Amino acid sequence: MRSIEGYIKQYAPAIAGVESESVFDGACSRLKCVELFAGCGGMAKGLESAGFLHLVMAEFNAAACATLHANYQGTHGSDVPHVLEADVRTIDWSSYHGVDLVAGGPPCQPFSNGGRAAGPKDVRDMWPEAIRAVREMQPRAFLFENVKGLLRPAFSRYLAHIVRSLEQGGSEDLRDSPRYHVTITKVNAADYGSPQKRERVLIAGVRVDCGTLSPFPVKTHSEDRLLRDKWTTGEYWLRHDLHRPDDDAIPRILRAKLLEFATSAQLTEAAPWLTCRDAFHGLGVPSFEATVSGHEPRGTGKQYKGHSGSLIDEPAKTLKAGVHGVPGGENMVVDLDGTSRHFTVREAARLQGLPDSFEIPGSWSQAMRQLGNAVPVQLAAVAGSWIASALG
Repeated sequence: MRSIEGYIKQYAPAIAGVESESVFDGACSRLKCVELFAGCGGMAKGLESAGFLHLVMAEFNAAACATLHANYQGTHGSDVPHVLEADVRTIDWSSYHGVDLVAGGPPCQPFSNGGRAAGPKDVRDMWPEAIRAVREMQPRAFLFENVKGLLRPAFSRYLAHIVRSLEQGGSEDLRDSPRYHVTITKVNAADYGSPQKRERVLIAGVRVDCGTLSPFPVKTHSEDRLLRDKWTTGEYWLRHDLHRPDDDAIPRILRAKLLEFATSAQLTEAAPWLTCRDAFHGLGVPSFEATVSGHEPRGTGKQYKGHSGSLIDEPAKTLKAGVHGVPGGENMVVDLDGTSRHFTVREAARLQGLPDSFEIPGSWSQAMRQLGNAVPVQLAAVAGSWIASALG
């Protein structure tokens, strides 16, 4: 039987709170990045592991800036990254002209399935500012992240406008020759080692004189492999030293797939999707005496229609930011016996791939809002490496 420690070492060092090493040695050899809408720094942590050094991290929310100050400012033995607490609409980006990468996640609420879907009519739509940043900096590459709702037919014309504008490097004259190769990619973070099912859209571009983007990296983790490890080989339960549940626990919709596995000689080489139980390994039961910060209990979570929490032996559902109130709802874990409770801050941080050394000051609700808006570190690392390889 393979131990859970060995499994984590092979497949997912980030979920155990292990600091990942950069693929570059020394700050001088790193590609330079400016990030807008930095939030609490999930994308930054992933890009850092892909070899990028942040010069500036711009963020408007005061609580998120406190988290950035606690974890990023003055790292690498210098005064960078500079945490800039300001509205991006007030920032002049021209002094960073030619930077290697401009990155960020413009606010997703205007395009979210759970929001009002006002799109460009929403005052929170910051795509014009992302485009302006590209125009003023003319970076070698850019990487922007948003919700999959941006791909809805209702926003097709606006999305086309965004892409055309980015292709022109932010030029207001869309008749100019393209300055950037731009691609749109829909991804699920669970397919790249995140213990969370989080579907997102990546809009990336490389300046035509700097290289071209290859297809986005193939998936490294598989839902089918997790299903097989649970219900065919039983390896998942052995790894966690648990008794395999009865077949009655297998969802009916998955039983047909299990029959396919039984008759197929092909086995996927991808790693299994990571689950909440994988992510929380070593944390223990939430306690006010926990040795890891942010693992204090939050009490029993209430399940109701549309807010049923995340099963302990599945990847978590998408973490919610709780824009319209204190985040709760689906920010819960549901055990095998059906009992539920709210995620602790540390558990939510692990679901986003952040190491246990990552501090999130403030209340539980403030922390969960920040984490609900973050980009999973594992996904940002894959996307960062993808961009870096295009830049050489």
